[in-house]
Amino acid sequence: MAKKVITFGEVMMRLSPPGYSKFAQATSFELAYGGGEANVAISLAYLGMKAAHVTRFPDNALGKAATQFLRKHWLSTEHVFYGGDMLGKYFLEKGAVHRSSEVIYEREGSSFSLIAPGMVDWEAVLKDADWFHWTGITPAISEGAAMCCLEGIKTANRMGIKVSGDINSRKNMWKFGKSMQEVMPELVQNCDVVISSSRGIREIFGLGKAGDKFRTLAEQLMYTFPRIEKVVGKTRKSISASHQQIHGKMWDGEKYVKTKKLNITHVIDRVGTGDAFAAGLIYGLLHYGDVEALKFASAACALKHTVPGDANMVSLENVLSLMQGDTSGAIRR
Repeated sequence: MAKKVITFGEVMMRLSPPGYSKFAQATSFELAYGGGEANVAISLAYLGMKAAHVTRFPDNALGKAATQFLRKHWLSTEHVFYGGDMLGKYFLEKGAVHRSSEVIYEREGSSFSLIAPGMVDWEAVLKDADWFHWTGITPAISEGAAMCCLEGIKTANRMGIKVSGDINSRKNMWKFGKSMQEVMPELVQNCDVVISSSRGIREIFGLGKAGDKFRTLAEQLMYTFPRIEKVVGKTRKSISASHQQIHGKMWDGEKYVKTKKLNITHVIDRVGTGDAFAAGLIYGLLHYGDVEALKFASAACALKHTVPGDANMVSLENVLSLMQGDTSGAIRR
């Protein structure tokens, strides 16, 4: 039977000028939908898993269109609920070569930002689930979103469901009166798997010092929060906006492993690559050992750079092929 994953977070409308045009050149926008946690769920659905996303949309045509988008990409939407008046959105200007991408968010006052504790029946949502995933973006949106996320995490703990958090710091998002240093520790201490960076661990938890290696910081994080079983990250070297190099790394409390570097020489869309890594890691940990799971995550992340839009719509066969060393991109007939 296929494993089942539940994700929780905001889904926004993404508006981009066609191709690599700048905002000032745009006379129209390409429309898609995306959000970190939903991207993870969609990626897992394309890999053949059961996936459902929990979110809140306005009860209007845009909210229904966003729901339809999730259904189109194989997600269960039985836990999507409606209220509020506005769908969050963001504008993306895609970079190329030496020009960086630029993002402008419009999410304050969105339907999801107004979510409140008690709105989600987490025991019903998590019934029969094997995994629950959240990101550090969700508790940054509003106090209500942070409290709902904590409810979901603690319910998953009680039900014996694995919890992963992708918690890289985005301090400029925290605008509701509490800092990430105040909110994040309670969420993270209840996680089984944490995805982060050296910078994230230092800034959020005040651990280590500048220059400390990822392994050292991961050890300190696991010592601080004993429930954590694995701390995972990826290293990205940006040669240009169009050329990236990545590899994954993991500390499980006893050994440190990392993958070989993958060279991505022509980036189509970098948005959602971290979510593709998280999805690959979840799939890998549910089906393989640690080393193979990390290879799977890195391969999934690399492939997302070739897929337009927020989510990684590649198949299990695509990921396994790259994971096993086939970088040819040859036509399959």
